[in-house]
Order: sequence, then structure tokens, then C-alpha cells
Amino acid sequence: MSRSERSPLLLAGLLAGAGIAHVAAPRPFDTVIPRALPGSPRAWTYASGVAELALAAGVAMPRTRRAAALAATAFFVGVFPANVKMALDWRHRPAPLKAAAIGRLPLQVPLVLWARSVAGRAGTGEAGR
Repeated sequence: MSRSERSPLLLAGLLAGAGIAHVAAPRPFDTVIPRALPGSPRAWTYASGVAELALAAGVAMPRTRRAAALAATAFFVGVFPANVKMALDWRHRPAPLKAAAIGRLPLQVPLVLWARSVAGRAGTGEAGR
């Protein structure tokens, strides 16, 4: 299997793993939901987990890969405020936790670019189309 064929499946796996974590162990995710959002943090945690699972399924399937990868790109941009909130909330925690929270911020960029790349390749007929 070539790298271009593996990339969407790896992205789907990452999304699926994150989605399962949000649904199976929601408590840590509840704390990073921005307070400005209406409703309960748990509802947002579950909703984001379900969205990640749906995106994973869409990215994994060649027929829906392009649309799902574009949606994943938007999703990764959309969850950035939660990562900022986490970094701010954790600024007084022990150094390793603070570093992990701050380190998540720049990691969002490669995720956005990866999803966009998967969408682009799907649009050209590569990677299983």
C-alpha cells in the first residue's frame, strides 16, 4: 500500500480513536469546552465524539473521502478554541501538563494540512478512488 493510500486510513484511524475517547471517557474533554458555548459541556463532548466518528467513516470510504476530509479540515479549525482554552486553563499546572497543553496548539496546523491534503488527493482520483 502506497503512502497516498495509507494517509486517509491513518487520518480515519486518528479521528476514530479521538471519537471513541470522547464517547468512552468524556470527563477530561468536558473541561476544555469553552464556557461561551450554549448547553452542557458533556453534550458538546459527545457531539464532537460522534462527529469525529462520522468523519472517520467518511474519510475511510473512497466515495465520501473528499467531502469528509474537507469537513475534517473545518472540524480541526473549529476545535482550536478548545485547545486554546485548555492551554490557558492549564498554565498553572505542573510543567509536563502545561507543555502538553501548549504543545497541542501548533499540532493543529499539521492536522488541518493533512486533512486538506487527503481531500485534495481524493479530488484527483488518487488514494482509492
